[in-house]
Amino acid sequence: MSFLSSDEVRLAPWKVLIVDDEPDIHDVTKLTLSRFSLDKRKLEFLHAYSGSEAKQVLSTETDIALVFLDVVMETEDAGLEVARWLRQDCGNQFSRIVLRTGQPGQAPEESVIVNYDINDYKEKTELDRKKLFTTTFAALRGYRDIMLVEDARRFQASYRAGLERVIEASSQIYRKRNLTDFANGLLQQVVALLQLENSMLIRLCGASAISGENEYEVLAKIGDLKNEQQIFSAELLDKLDASYANRITHLVDDTYVGYFPNVSGKTSLFVLQGIANISDIDIKLLEVFSNGVAIAFDNILLNQEITDTQSELIMRLGDVVESRSHEAGNHVRRMAEICYLIAIESGMDKAEAMTLKQAAPMHDIGKIATPDAVLLKPGKLDEAEWEVMKQHPHVGMSILNGSQRPILRASSIIAHQHHEKFDGSGYPQGLKGTEIHPFARIVAVADVFDALIQKRCYKPAWPIDEVLKHLQQVAGTHLDPQYVEVLINNVEVALAFNEQYPG
Repeated sequence: MSFLSSDEVRLAPWKVLIVDDEPDIHDVTKLTLSRFSLDKRKLEFLHAYSGSEAKQVLSTETDIALVFLDVVMETEDAGLEVARWLRQDCGNQFSRIVLRTGQPGQAPEESVIVNYDINDYKEKTELDRKKLFTTTFAALRGYRDIMLVEDARRFQASYRAGLERVIEASSQIYRKRNLTDFANGLLQQVVALLQLENSMLIRLCGASAISGENEYEVLAKIGDLKNEQQIFSAELLDKLDASYANRITHLVDDTYVGYFPNVSGKTSLFVLQGIANISDIDIKLLEVFSNGVAIAFDNILLNQEITDTQSELIMRLGDVVESRSHEAGNHVRRMAEICYLIAIESGMDKAEAMTLKQAAPMHDIGKIATPDAVLLKPGKLDEAEWEVMKQHPHVGMSILNGSQRPILRASSIIAHQHHEKFDGSGYPQGLKGTEIHPFARIVAVADVFDALIQKRCYKPAWPIDEVLKHLQQVAGTHLDPQYVEVLINNVEVALAFNEQYPG
């Protein structure tokens, strides 16, 4: 379905309803006005032969400009009842009513015009061709002018209501804390705002060194959209490339492409498909919404850049500790992924799980203060050396403590508590069960799992069956049994991280 263009709307005929119980009146009126035109618009005639028929037509046709209304039909005042019903019951103040009667004494002109909101009153005998033409012209011109005023009023009301929806939608968008949530939230708000079904937010990743063509990734999508290969049709790619190359937002056919440059250099394109029916007011609302969203989008990317920088620094510090203590390569990366897996599968909020993932690599940061003689000793530590080793959780906490940054605060907790045991026999505080922060309990499970499946200088890698058996044995004593169960249920995913980050 598609809307008429503005030119087609202007050329749509004026609808004229003839209500009279005499068929000859219908024929004469239609013949007399057959060549009538106002603003290059002809007339479209509708017919009713009684008051009840007139009500039926007026109930279904809401844009009738002019009603030629007979008074006496099935009853002596049937026409007057139609006029009263149209104005009072239907609330139609726009259609022009010209009362035509062959019995003027039955409906006196003055009282009828005053009491029934009639726009003109004519006796049938006086409606020759000339007077019928001028009466029709005056009535339709009045209807046209009234509707222009009403359309302007409706536009202002709709625009005001639309702006309220934009403000509400924008406030929802500004609450999003990461790019994925932002993209999904953006689409949901636009779909609600414009009542659309298919929409996407596509991010321009960069340029291919092979073909030179732009590469895109889909951040979010709503509606009947297939996988990315099917989404990126040649036609859509042309529209995306044109918008990116020309740095413009535009509407082509049924696809709206919004252009969002940002400080990171990764332009994003907001794509709405199937919007051939979108109105001018919706386009304006979308522009207002998009301008505000562009600022929020930039803020999201700046925050993400800060978070990514934080995460990378933490990961590199974890690498330093890992290399100094001769841990298996990529230990902190595998641990971070396993921690996130356990957190998500156990029902933790995604944002909280991401904080855990970013903080986990700092669990052993305190070992930077452990002497080499203790840290790198190949054999078993004596009692004095073990006391030195047990200081690293305190050292890690002291390094990270006091920060208000969520990742560093989480890192401090993990560094301090990851050697606590579920039965209270761990160190340094002897915490027990849920006294240990969930982050530290999850890190402990991930740390033991990765330590066992990797080869170390002092031991070979354990077979996975033995690893799982050991985890089950220490569940409830060393490790939280809930998180052990989650890891065992998802062990295939956890093992895949070995291939992604080999030791």
